[in-house]
Amino acid sequence: MDIFLSTRDLAVGYNGKALIHGIDINLRRGTILTLIGPNGAGKSTILKTIAKYLKTICGAIYIDGRSIDDMNERDMSFLLSVVLTQRLRTERMTCEEIVGTGRYPFTGMLGILSEEDKAQVRESMELTDVWDLRERDFMQISDGQRQRILLARAICQQPSAIVLDEPTSFLDIRYQVEFLQILRDMARERGIAVIMSLHELGLAERISDDVLCVKGETIEDYGRARDIFTRERIEKLYDLKEGSYNPLFGSLEMKRPNGEPRLFVIAGGGTGTGVYRELQKMDCPFVTGILHENDIDYPVAKDLASEMITERAFMPVSDETYARALEALRRCDTVLNCLSSYGEANARNQSLAEDAKTLGLRVIAHPEDYSQ
Repeated sequence: MDIFLSTRDLAVGYNGKALIHGIDINLRRGTILTLIGPNGAGKSTILKTIAKYLKTICGAIYIDGRSIDDMNERDMSFLLSVVLTQRLRTERMTCEEIVGTGRYPFTGMLGILSEEDKAQVRESMELTDVWDLRERDFMQISDGQRQRILLARAICQQPSAIVLDEPTSFLDIRYQVEFLQILRDMARERGIAVIMSLHELGLAERISDDVLCVKGETIEDYGRARDIFTRERIEKLYDLKEGSYNPLFGSLEMKRPNGEPRLFVIAGGGTGTGVYRELQKMDCPFVTGILHENDIDYPVAKDLASEMITERAFMPVSDETYARALEALRRCDTVLNCLSSYGEANARNQSLAEDAKTLGLRVIAHPEDYSQ
């Protein structure tokens, strides 16, 4: 295993006082480690300590086999580049000049860029899709554009590792995805080790190889992303009392509506998910079915429905399951049928819709048509 960055019994904090201790990580070349956890948990403190912006309280940090205590600022700059959340204040510097500062470790005392340096600047700006901003004043562009400029500067430094603190905070959805894809490509193609913090759990799950869960005075969890992003671990990490974490979609669901359900939602094949969420916003309790356990509507229904009528995956709907659905239907006064077509797998939902009419229940097509 090619470990590039590691910590041993690291404690971090301020003014000689440890806020978090027992930090032991191993970051391989070409992989992405993401720190997640509640606000104020200390993620930024860990990253600043690794970048040598803060002194370690105790323990050690190694980069490429060397303790950072044995490195000066220039030594660090050849190995590590940093993108933090603090806003960079400049005076009349263009975006191209800002990116060019990433080449300073390679220039002489005067900081004059060679043609090779300038080529690196352009390549980095094109990679992050900001070359068209090269002549703009850095202070006159948007926060999202600045974030991409700072990433270009970090790339221009040609580091072996990059440290980023909440790099997607000021980016819209498009640039969040593009930004993280750049990091993913750099890690894979250039063997760069990436360590960063993220608040967006869905993005963290999709981009990360390993995840460090920061909470309280110690590390809550550390491991492969596929093992960390479970309902139990995420809800414990963030002390979720209202709502729930959906590991299939990497999203959070709001609190389940309270009360006795009088609405039956017939759904399946993804037709119900949006409806369930609309009903949650209305604080409307509901029953839903008949759903197979492998149906895409199943996870959200499990989080939001007062009751679910389900069948085992890949199995035909049994008479017993249908009887349970019919019993639940009789306890309701309204049916919302999300289905517009039927096949062999959901034929009994069509029968359920017909039984609702026979029972004289009110049938509606949209959540907003329902009044409790």
